[in-house]
Amino acid sequence: MSNHEGQATRAGEARANVLRLAGPCARWDERDVDFIREVLDLVGDKWSMLVIGALAAGDARYSDLDTTIPAISRRMLTLTLKRLQRSGLVDRTSYPEVPPRVEYSLTSLGASLLSAIDPLAAWSTEHHTEVRRHQDTYDRGATHSARPA
Repeated sequence: MSNHEGQATRAGEARANVLRLAGPCARWDERDVDFIREVLDLVGDKWSMLVIGALAAGDARYSDLDTTIPAISRRMLTLTLKRLQRSGLVDRTSYPEVPPRVEYSLTSLGASLLSAIDPLAAWSTEHHTEVRRHQDTYDRGATHSARPA
């Protein structure tokens, strides 16, 4: 067995051990855990929750989303919309008009995410000052401990 195969086996064994632990993760098999991580990566990235939240108010044109979501680049907005559309969370409707009009909307699957996203966004808003204070304290301590004596 090569060293690489040995590492893969050990990593697989460690993963299997994690999945056998008691607690909330015990109810999911490995496929579920992988998909849960994939969905969390999709909706938990820097922009997806904001796009979904912006579309909660109803259909929106690209330019509306561009102005509604602060600091998002057009490239990131386009990529985020495509990822959400690919996963069935957002619909894109093109109207044959001059000039062309495109609107984005949440699908029923995307709208069902609002019940999970809204409380997280509310928690973030309520606790951002406290979280930032802890981050600043930690960063100051890490800076002091990194200095040579």
